[in-house]
Amino acid sequence: MTRFLVLATALFLTALTAPATAAPENAVRGALPGNWLQISVTKSDGRSSDMRGTLLLCNDVPQGHARAAEACAQLREARGDIRSIPAQEVLCTLEYAPVTAEAHGQWNGRSVRYEKTFGNKCEMGAQTGAVFALDR
Repeated sequence: MTRFLVLATALFLTALTAPATAAPENAVRGALPGNWLQISVTKSDGRSSDMRGTLLLCNDVPQGHARAAEACAQLREARGDIRSIPAQEVLCTLEYAPVTAEAHGQWNGRSVRYEKTFGNKCEMGAQTGAVFALDR
């Protein structure tokens, strides 16, 4: 009897946790019409890391961070392809302070995925415009 109760409890707990892990991503996809990207920037010095992220919405009213309107305009010009955003001519220091930019989402019904590590924030901004400008 005890063995049966343990097995029943394990099955019950598995049934409760399985949908919870799958639901958020499916719920986000179904609930967000239009163009959106879940973006994050991770700063890492090899000993520790600091990650910031937000949901960038590029619909009627761009939302997500302080430069959302600019980021959405750049993404519209690039048809949602972050790699196609024209590089800006900016003088960056040669400081090595790596940052990893990541994005996934949807643009005009197409899945978008992007990940790249840059030598520093200035280099990232020069190559990706305002998309990952999470700091004010």
